[in-house]
Amino acid sequence: MTTIRMIPEEEATGKVKDIYEDIKAHHGIDFVPNLYKVMAPNPDYLEANWIRVKAVMSEGKLDRLTKDIIAVAVSAVNGCDY
Repeated sequence: MTTIRMIPEEEATGKVKDIYEDIKAHHGIDFVPNLYKVMAPNPDYLEANWIRVKAVMSEGKLDRLTKDIIAVAVSAVNGCDY
């Protein structure tokens, strides 16, 4: 079985560590979700996706809470366990 290596927070350095800190600060949480940890072996990919998430989830015509609720609803409809 293939496994995906995640970069734990305590092993993060350089760009990955900086992005992890930004993720936690942006979301107001004290951990990095696994979604980002599996991207971290490729720091440029992690960075590109994090920039995209921040752009999509930033305030616009819909506030962030509404966007978060939509994301949870879509996950529930898709049967996402995460």
